[in-house]
Amino acid sequence: MKLQELLTGVNTVGTVPEIEITEICRDSRKITAGCAFVCIRGTGVDSHAFAAEALEKGAAVVVVERDMGLPSQVLVADGRVAWAQMCANRFGHPSNRLKLVGITGTNGKTSTAFLLKAILEQAGHTVGLIGTIQNMIGQRVLTTGHTTPDSYELQQMLCAMADAGCDHVVMEVSSHALDQSRVGGCEFEVGMFSNLTQDHLDYHGTMEDYAAAKKRLFSMCKIGIFNQDDSWTPVLKEGATCSVMTYSAHDDTADYTARDIRQRPDGVDFVLVGLGEIGRVRLATPGRFSVYNALGAATCAMALGISFETVVQGLSATGIVKGRAEVVPTGRDFTVVIDYAHTPDGLENICETLNACKAGRLVTLFGCGGDRDRTKRPKMGEAAARLSDFLIVTSDNPRTEDPDAIIADILTGLEGTKTPYTVIPNRGEAIRWAIQNAQAGDTLLLAGKGHETYQILNEGTVHFDEREVVADALKE
Repeated sequence: MKLQELLTGVNTVGTVPEIEITEICRDSRKITAGCAFVCIRGTGVDSHAFAAEALEKGAAVVVVERDMGLPSQVLVADGRVAWAQMCANRFGHPSNRLKLVGITGTNGKTSTAFLLKAILEQAGHTVGLIGTIQNMIGQRVLTTGHTTPDSYELQQMLCAMADAGCDHVVMEVSSHALDQSRVGGCEFEVGMFSNLTQDHLDYHGTMEDYAAAKKRLFSMCKIGIFNQDDSWTPVLKEGATCSVMTYSAHDDTADYTARDIRQRPDGVDFVLVGLGEIGRVRLATPGRFSVYNALGAATCAMALGISFETVVQGLSATGIVKGRAEVVPTGRDFTVVIDYAHTPDGLENICETLNACKAGRLVTLFGCGGDRDRTKRPKMGEAAARLSDFLIVTSDNPRTEDPDAIIADILTGLEGTKTPYTVIPNRGEAIRWAIQNAQAGDTLLLAGKGHETYQILNEGTVHFDEREVVADALKE
């Protein structure tokens, strides 16, 4: 491919040489003869340091943000933006062959994406999925490393989805991906915002910067869908270049609303109302947050032209999503629920949901991630203590931090609480203790890991599937 073609749409300075490029890369370990090496200032490493080495290894050109004084270089305004656009050019802009939906927000992205995929498939479409739990081409499951992949992997995957016959792709779009321009070069038919609560402040610094990252999606889509009940929605809607639709669980001025919400132990029912149509929805996952996820998915589907009747049928036919209020079979007189809740708001939502249908105590087992936002730790402790009958404080991906130090941060949120608790740093031991000490009628919430089947420790990543730990504990 010609270098000029790869740089189409990229803000370059000076003349672009007329040369053939064999491949593009941003990792100095993957340099091949004739490639274009794109230099990016990362959060930890500035790959401009490898520009000269790249040419020595056989790269045909280096794409740089500053003049490196090298014989074959192209200067661009922003390396990340250039990389994303070059990846889209490299794979022929596959998003132009698809109706692409981007879902952003702190909580609910995964469940909303699965619900929307089910609706679209109910309507007869072949759908790709890119998200936290897994990627999918139709019904074929692929592994995933990040909520939103790097630009090269993303464009390569979109191309594979289009080639496989997908006509729609539903994608979770993280704030990191938006801030790092990973989705640059994508044409979104619909963008959706679910909610904004405290998370990732170790990266963004402030809630305002976190919101600003999310807001970028709505300059990249034709139609923006917003949760009218979230306090950050006016901030994200301001200056949006797309047309706007809204949903709400109680505000009739929204385009689509939920009425007559009825909680069940194994799900929730509500009446979907909008634009002169009405239909009853029956969801397999309990909780008010499930209603919001369904409303978001329904509004996206309607924006894509799916009929109201098909939307209602698709929502009602969707099963549970792994690690989202997932009930683990025990065959005992207590209930075990696995949920991904790892933010104060997420933990509060799942605890409130389980409190509404519990038969006995709500026992909450949770921890907080290491090398991440420390300020949310006491807030999660406070929320769990306020809404639970007993707490087990443990670890959740401590990474390079001392697990005891993380737990100490959590415990400051329990100061003054009357809720009894115990501390067991080893998560496996904590789950076994919880199973062994469960009482009849208890609901045991394992919060934080959700779909994850690993634990990230200082010595590395180890296999850790809570379902397996529960099964082993029950045998014991």
